[in-house]
Amino acid sequence: MEGGRTEEWGSRLAIIVAAVSMAVGTGNIWRFPRVAAEWGGGAFLIAVTVALVVWAVPLLMCEFLMGMRSRLGNVGAFRDFMGPRNTWAGAFMAFVTVGIMCYYAVVAGWCIRYFVAAAAGGVQPGIDGQAFWDDFIGNPVQTVGFHAAAVLFSTWVVFRGIEGGLERVLKVFLPALLAILLILAFRAVTLPGAEEGLRYLFVPEWERLWSGRLWLEAFTQVAWSTGAGWGLMMVYAVYAREEEDVAVNSGIIAFSDVLVGFLASALILGTLFAVAPTAGFAEEALAAGNVGLTFIYVVELLATMPGAWILAPLFFLALALAGVSSLIAMFELGTTNLMNFGVDRRRAAVLVGIAAFLFGIPSALSITFLDNQDWVWGVGLLISGLLTALAVMKYGVERARSEINETSDLKVGRWWSVCVRLIPVFFVVVFGWWVYQSVVDHPDTWWNPLETFSTGTMLLQWGILLAIVLALNNFFATRVREGPMTRRAAPGAQGSSPPGAEPPDTR
Repeated sequence: MEGGRTEEWGSRLAIIVAAVSMAVGTGNIWRFPRVAAEWGGGAFLIAVTVALVVWAVPLLMCEFLMGMRSRLGNVGAFRDFMGPRNTWAGAFMAFVTVGIMCYYAVVAGWCIRYFVAAAAGGVQPGIDGQAFWDDFIGNPVQTVGFHAAAVLFSTWVVFRGIEGGLERVLKVFLPALLAILLILAFRAVTLPGAEEGLRYLFVPEWERLWSGRLWLEAFTQVAWSTGAGWGLMMVYAVYAREEEDVAVNSGIIAFSDVLVGFLASALILGTLFAVAPTAGFAEEALAAGNVGLTFIYVVELLATMPGAWILAPLFFLALALAGVSSLIAMFELGTTNLMNFGVDRRRAAVLVGIAAFLFGIPSALSITFLDNQDWVWGVGLLISGLLTALAVMKYGVERARSEINETSDLKVGRWWSVCVRLIPVFFVVVFGWWVYQSVVDHPDTWWNPLETFSTGTMLLQWGILLAIVLALNNFFATRVREGPMTRRAAPGAQGSSPPGAEPPDTR
């Protein structure tokens, strides 16, 4: 059938596994430990839990509902929830995530490269992590080649469809990832001296809870780590069963993602403080950023651990599994949206793969370009989250809550409605902070669109994308196939109401 609606996840467990695999990415393993340690340990974890409840879970429910009700990808779902004039919002979301996909494929390639090196015995005592990284990143054949490997594998998985591709692969990837992290975390926390790292992670610095920056960091981590606002859950929900439990599934996905972050934090921080060769090594590593921490400092630490011959390959295998499983979800997003325009799955998967490879090459050749794309489209996810909340508000928040409760064992109360309506406020605060950070950190260049980390470069690239999707709005609205909501709203349909219409309150 056109659009591939005949495909379906084989079970409730299958969609949960796929969605958790989507949410659990490299950020859980390299960013979560670093930010948790920097921003108060247990205090940060408290703030993360709050952000999960008021941002991630409500947004994941919104996405799940939009995908299930419309049975269409992001473009069609926004058309049917907000009306044809706002179809551009779904296209904006889809292109933001596709923008991330292009450079994320490069990062997944890095993870594969390090796994190959570790499996071949390349991570040994005395290794110079910085030199190893510089040699790799300065070799275009390797960076582009491993980028291509990540793209080819993801294309193959999506090409094979929901049950034969995504479900089959992710049912192996997620248990393997969790098992590896459990083994490595257990080994890390049993090392002499690891308790200092665990203290960094779990003992709250209570005064930090009064810091606005702590809360901003927590909301930022949750917004990017759980996949809330990415549009990925919306696409996975297209293939869900009719009576899927929206509320419980969304909660499982969000909290599982953070639990993986806890595991990775115990692994990274326990290892850092137990095996650090000098007193300030751990703090220096945590200050080195995501790339420096994972591909330079952790490499050197793993090489000195007893059993490095197996621990190093396991760590980078876990990192590769996390990266590729998230990448597969992004490929599926692009593929499903193309299928809604009448392209068959196999051709759509190949087209997405070609685009990911070609548009990812600049990031494979230049870390500066990759950093710029991460800055622009990473912050752009906040806009996608805002658009999702606005779509549900246009549809009717109470109407949406009622429909979620129809199929959910765990009934959501009015707290959910309040949280959805507050998301625009959260957006203003978090987005405003990112702009403020850009201005403060780069006072002379924040306006310059040619600078890597500037407000100017964000506004320019978002502006170009917005102009394109607005100009193509009518094309998107009319060319995307009809879904169940479209047909019900067609003139003459019995009991129909236009998309976005709030039913009368009969309570």
